[in-house]
Parts: sequence; structure tokens; C-alpha cells
Amino acid sequence: MSESKSASAVNISVSEPTSFWHKPENLLLTMSFVMSFMFATWQVLLNNFVIERANFTGVEIGMLQSLREVPGFLAFTAVFVLLILREQYFALLSIAVMALGVALTGFFPFAIGLYLTTVVMSIGFHYFETINKSLTLQWLSKENAPQFMGRALSVRAIASLSAYALIFVAMHQLGVDYQWMYLLAGASGLVATLVIVAKFKNFHPHVEQHKKLILRKRYWLYYALVFFSGARRQIFVVFAGFLMVEKFGYSVGEISALFIINYVFNFFFAARIGKFIGVIGERRALIIEYVALILVFVGYAFVTNAHFAAALYVVDHLFFAFAIAISTYFQKIADKADIAATASVSFTINHIAAVVIPALLGIVWLTSHSAVFLLGAVFAVLSLVMAFNIPSQPGHNNEVLVGRVPR
Repeated sequence: MSESKSASAVNISVSEPTSFWHKPENLLLTMSFVMSFMFATWQVLLNNFVIERANFTGVEIGMLQSLREVPGFLAFTAVFVLLILREQYFALLSIAVMALGVALTGFFPFAIGLYLTTVVMSIGFHYFETINKSLTLQWLSKENAPQFMGRALSVRAIASLSAYALIFVAMHQLGVDYQWMYLLAGASGLVATLVIVAKFKNFHPHVEQHKKLILRKRYWLYYALVFFSGARRQIFVVFAGFLMVEKFGYSVGEISALFIINYVFNFFFAARIGKFIGVIGERRALIIEYVALILVFVGYAFVTNAHFAAALYVVDHLFFAFAIAISTYFQKIADKADIAATASVSFTINHIAAVVIPALLGIVWLTSHSAVFLLGAVFAVLSLVMAFNIPSQPGHNNEVLVGRVPR
């Protein structure tokens, strides 16, 4: 594709032999690295920090995680921000906001303070994830998207491994306190954002995006898959790690080791999983994922051995990569101009259950750990039923097998 007449922008062409700073896919990978480094630091320290310093129980952690998901629920507002701010700049601003929230976390070891810093961090995180998804589906071809998304997960794994290694050395070898670890992660994110702004070119998408909210009936199956994906993921994110600390007494070092194992698997296998999805198709990939998750959640419900619980945690995390298939399914059935607006709406749909589930299940947690994870198994069963409704070759006018809606 020819160069843009604007001196400050270049058109998208992933095959051009240009420098690192002129390739849009490298911008996506770099931003993902920075975001993942900060989030990994925030996440791996969280359960131990809130239990040791803020005396959290299941009720408080459930409330914190529900508040964390409120910005995700409001992600549809991203489409209105795009009226005044280009997606690339919006993504970078989101990383900077997230960095601020992470940097401040360690200085407020009490419930209200943690709730507030978590919301700030989450605003940046969720807006970035919304825009990053939109840009990926716009800038990558349908053929290359699954493998690239797997590659992006590998890059995120490298970022997370870097964060865990730093935490291990700083906290266990040098005795650095929680607050300074959070400050270091946030400050690093701010510096990295400034470097990205200075070095990368501005990229234009192929198709101008709609700047309004869009809900199309023919995308109904995609919306449903996204909804139940959000519900299931919250149970894992909120309660699986909490189970390790509260029931089995895992330390920061042991939790870090679990995360390291998870991301080593992602580093070696995520790109291969993306390529595998491209070969077998979204329908089969999601069926495999949901069958596995049913077994994993049932395992969580009745596990009594710390090592078996850790194995479930690793397997659970590994199957996250198969969720790539939901995004590539949408890319195949969507109008190009719908991608940015639908990415915003889908994040809101993803977080409808996420806003409610942590707080409600935090109360259930006090009575029965098993009931929380059995509900996750129910969500996985419902997702499996919907996966069977995806055509083998999804596309325009072939969005679903049953329940097709006229265009």
C-alpha cells in the first residue's frame, strides 16, 4: 500500500520491510508487553498484600474485584472517546492511567484506598484491552489474526515472567516492600509509554470506524459467547488464586512460581495454539476449551490436595489461549467498519456478569468454596452448547447454524 500524504502517519502494511518502529504489529506487541508487565505485578502481589496488610476476607476481595470490573462494564463509552481521540493515542493514554493506579496501590493498604487505586488501574486496563482488540482485528488479516494473537499471548507471557522474576529477586532476596514494588512497576509503565509515543509512527486503519454504539442482531451468538466467557473468567481470576492462599496457605513465592509456570506454558504454546485454531477452526477450538474447563471447574470444587489444585490452576490458565477463537469468529462475521464500536460493546457485555459475580460469590465463598466453582462448571456447559452452534466456516450470512437473523 502507498504511503499516506501525511508526514506524521503511515498506512498499514504488515509485509513492508520497514524498521521495527514502522510496523503496526510491533506497536501492538510492545503495548501489550508494557501492560502485561504492570498487570502481572499488580495481580501476583494482590492476594498476599490484601490478606497480610489489609486483613481482607472473601467479602472484601469480592468487592474489590467487582469494583475492578466496573470500568470494563463501562467500556462501551470508549466509542465516544474515539470522537475526539484516535485509537492509537487512546491506547497509550490508557496505559499511562493504568500505570498511575499500579504505582499508588502499595501506599493505601486499607479497603477504601485499595478500592480507589484498583478502579484507577482498571480504567486504564480495560480501555486499553478494548482498543487493543479493535486495532488487532483491524490491522491483521483474517488468515494471520489467530497466529498473531497467539504470538501476542507469548509476548505477554514474557512480560509477566519478567515481572515475576523481578518480584522474586526484589522481595525474596533484597527484602523490598510491597509499596516499592508497585511503585516500580507503575513508574516503568509511564516511562515505557513515553518511549512508545516518541518512537512509533502513527498508523491509519484500512476502514474508517463507526463512532456510535452498535448492536446487531446477527452478532447475537458472539455476544452470548463473550458474556459467558466473562462470567467464567471472573471465577478463575478472583477465586482460584484466593483458594491457593486461603485454603492451601501458598506464599507470595509459591504463587509467583505458579504464575511463572503458567506463563512459561504460554510462551512456548500460545502462538502454536493460535496457529492450531487457524487450522481446525473456531467451532472445534471452543468445543475443546469448554469441555476441558468443565472438568477443571469440577476439579476445583472438590480438590483437597495443594499440588492437584496447582495443577488445575496451570491447566485452567493454559486454556485461556483458546479464547482467541471468539475474537477470530467475530472477525470473520463482522463488517469492517463495526469492529471498534463492537469491541467496546462486547467488553461491556463481557463485564455484565463480572461486576456482579465477585461480590455475590464472595458471600457464597464464606459458606461453600465448592458452590462457587460448580457455578463455573455450569457456565462452561452453557458455553459448550453455544459453541456447537458455530458454523465450520463462519462468515457473512453464515454466522450461526440455528437462530439465523436476517441482515
